[in-house]
Amino acid sequence: MKTSLLLLSLLLYCSALTAADYQSPYKVAFTYSDEELIGDILKGPRGNWKEEASVPYRDWYDEANQRRWKYWGPAAKHFGAPAGMSNKSPEWSRQRVIATAMRFVGYTYQHHHVPDWEPPASWPKDEKQTTPVTKGVDCSNFTAFVYNLALGIKPTGDVQDQAELTEAPGPGAGRKISVKRIELPERYEDFEKTLLTGDLLFVKSNKGEVSHVVLWVGKIGRSPDGVPLVLDSTGTGTKDSNGVPIPDGVHLRPFKKGWWYASKASHALRIIPEK
Repeated sequence: MKTSLLLLSLLLYCSALTAADYQSPYKVAFTYSDEELIGDILKGPRGNWKEEASVPYRDWYDEANQRRWKYWGPAAKHFGAPAGMSNKSPEWSRQRVIATAMRFVGYTYQHHHVPDWEPPASWPKDEKQTTPVTKGVDCSNFTAFVYNLALGIKPTGDVQDQAELTEAPGPGAGRKISVKRIELPERYEDFEKTLLTGDLLFVKSNKGEVSHVVLWVGKIGRSPDGVPLVLDSTGTGTKDSNGVPIPDGVHLRPFKKGWWYASKASHALRIIPEK
């Protein structure tokens, strides 16, 4: 299998975006080249950030939309299926999801539907927002947007509704794909045997309700201590393998035994078929 050139380019791209020059010890080793995985996103109109929403870019900051959108901003458009997807393997689809998600590493945690929505100071604000308002995305809108951009599959962005999906729109408009619920193993050591790259892993709050979702990176993840990795958008509070706090927003994070992700894991959803 080919060693991906995407790894180096993504790491350089991400290091330029992260807060306070944070350098992650975590990596993703793709087995496809960047051109094979996300060439259409890197070079084509699919990757144009001004085309993320369901309305034209000229309307993103129209004051007439403030009351309707509030701080969430415009809804995401529904992307079509990528060219040739029907001839690709499930493994290609899984790695394409992670490669697409890695493009947003460094974006901050914001209650937005699309990652590049960056409301001006005059726009309504989320009263619970404690960090500066800028472009960014929350956990479930992140996973929804990534699947949408990568594969044309558009889950809901509401985390609790997303957690209960049995099917999702796509690939592309007018179609639906089945979503498989994966029950989690009792032993932490068996998570890697149970989950596949790109699975959505849902996490409960201390109140017992699903409140968070992450992308499972799986066998293509690389960590210095061998800990499995997830990719998500969340707040601060997690430290990496070097003991350095990971900034808020979109980053690779460790799935450590006894930590919140593992101890409060609810279930997973598999959108990409196994075969």
